Amino acid sequence: MARIACQHLLPALGLGFHLKPSLCRTTSIQWRNRNALARRRFSSSCKISMSLKAGIVGLPNVGKSTLFNAVVENGKAQAANFPFCTIEPNVGIVAVPDPRLDVLSDLSRSQRTVPASIEFVDIAGLVKGASQGEGLGNKFLSHIREVDSILQVVRCFEDNDIVHVNGKVDPKSDIDVINLELVFCDLDQIEKRMEKLKKGKAKDSQSKVKEEAERSALEKIQQALMDGKPARSVSLTDFEKESIRHLCLLTMKPVIYVANVAESDLAEPGNNPHVKDVMTLSSELQSGLVTISAQVESELTELPPEERNEYLKSLGVDESGLGNLIRATYQLLGLRTYFTSGEKETKAWTILAGMTAPQAAGVIHSDFEKGFIRAETVAYDDFVAAGSLAAAREKGLLRAEGKDYLVQEGDVMLFRFNV
Repeated sequence: MARIACQHLLPALGLGFHLKPSLCRTTSIQWRNRNALARRRFSSSCKISMSLKAGIVGLPNVGKSTLFNAVVENGKAQAANFPFCTIEPNVGIVAVPDPRLDVLSDLSRSQRTVPASIEFVDIAGLVKGASQGEGLGNKFLSHIREVDSILQVVRCFEDNDIVHVNGKVDPKSDIDVINLELVFCDLDQIEKRMEKLKKGKAKDSQSKVKEEAERSALEKIQQALMDGKPARSVSLTDFEKESIRHLCLLTMKPVIYVANVAESDLAEPGNNPHVKDVMTLSSELQSGLVTISAQVESELTELPPEERNEYLKSLGVDESGLGNLIRATYQLLGLRTYFTSGEKETKAWTILAGMTAPQAAGVIHSDFEKGFIRAETVAYDDFVAAGSLAAAREKGLLRAEGKDYLVQEGDVMLFRFNV
């Protein structure tokens, strides 16, 4: 049903439909977020967990599984030159690189060091018609319903030995195909949900109010999707957002476009015309952008850790693609890092920007938030300058913060609580 309803979108995307001009008045795919990054940070369709999860999507043979293998330790995804080589989703957890963690661990003489982590979910390559089951795509799309963000890998390299599913490298067309399939998938889900709401009857006034809020949100989002805009572009009240959270709409999730380039383009990706196209599109869609060479990332895994930085510098870059990707994800989602550090353990914790001290404590354990008394806090630079938590306390650098304190990036914290 959704595919028929949205055929007026297809001419603008060059996907083979030819309709009368009178039927094509809403063909532009602008995908604009009205309130920019601040809204995206807190409007993800599924509640952001502090164990960050990102879904990797893209057409077949764009380098998705090669990238997954490279960035995930002991990655087991099959990488082969034919469509649909990835059948079941590949899931891997990687440590978030953060040099501050080792510094704190050394100063505290910690027995162990625990970095923050991010989970990558790699699904099979999508093709036109995936939302309707083409290439088993609908099954694949269900695997990324609960991720926090979507990483859309876009092929920006030429290689005659690697077949492009559509016959030529065309980032704009590739992005349009993937985005439209996500729209169709959400439309199908919304239609099913609205039918269910029509059949059901609220048992009490509170349930009725919630259903009305959900119906209102679904109608607004449905119209936006019909106009080619993602669900995240729709202005909703907090109550409406909460009412549809359980649907985990794919187009509600923030997107980072991952331009996969050849090794020779890594130092100056802006000279690559395909990357320029992705840059333009990501700006129009108000999404994140990272340039990565899956080939280089794969080669890095074969080198000893001490040689990797030298190799990257020889290519004219300072950081691995994994580091860039995680940094972009944190920025897009509005995430921050704070630390706990002591003799037993030094650990990095991921929180949303704007979280209070009790909320940050709750990431460790709900009892910490319930019984919060105060947080003893010192900035990372002050901790390093002092040399230890005890020294920071003696120098007056350690502060006692209450329930209203907004945790800052790099804070080293010790929570006092009573349950």
